[in-house]
Amino acid sequence: MLFRVLTLFPEMFKGILENSILKRAQDRGLLDVELINIRDYSTDKHHKVDDYPFGGGAGMVMKPEPFYACFEALNIRPGARVILLTPQGETFTQEKAKELIQESEITMICGHYEGIDERVKSLVTDEISLGDFILTGGEIASMAIIDCVGRLLPGTVGDPVSLQEESFNFGLLEYPHFTRPRSFKGCAVPDVLLSGNHHEIRCWRRAQAVARTFFRRPDLLIDVPWEEDDRKTIDRILSDGS
Repeated sequence: MLFRVLTLFPEMFKGILENSILKRAQDRGLLDVELINIRDYSTDKHHKVDDYPFGGGAGMVMKPEPFYACFEALNIRPGARVILLTPQGETFTQEKAKELIQESEITMICGHYEGIDERVKSLVTDEISLGDFILTGGEIASMAIIDCVGRLLPGTVGDPVSLQEESFNFGLLEYPHFTRPRSFKGCAVPDVLLSGNHHEIRCWRRAQAVARTFFRRPDLLIDVPWEEDDRKTIDRILSDGS
């Protein structure tokens, strides 16, 4: 899978791409990330890529010409997936990551300053935001997307089963995890996890996930496919809190 990133600061990606899971995915030939400095496609002798906004106002706006020149030079085919990272976009989710994993290549545009000339959006298929907050540019958002989508590539994560039990995969936050030592600073591992009874462990984990989601992200429960005991878990939570 190819991620093509149009950015003013390609050096920002060095740390995330040269470590951990993403490095392993690249070494295995599962993932390729091509960093493109948009300044290289400016015709200005000073490689200027921004200008004052028409109509006045604070800040600068990224010019459309370098983006169009870049797309032409790279021969990015019409209809190919092109993502603009912007706070005005749809919120990125795990479901969106699963959708993007179906693509063989994705181009991402990292904005800066006050934004990008509106005419660049004719090149874009998706506008994506990480959430309701503002970053200095699209680089950090694009790194998050590359990491989230990249780890879903078959062969990237050692145990693919671990991907199935993560938060949001079934609409719930993930259950608590424990490892050795069995007791630490007066806090012991729940007995059920030491029982060897896989059915009871699964039920406990499901109940914990439902409870966590109820307290921390109740909005997620609207779309969760309910299991038989989930309603009992919620009723027990409400009863204990009364």
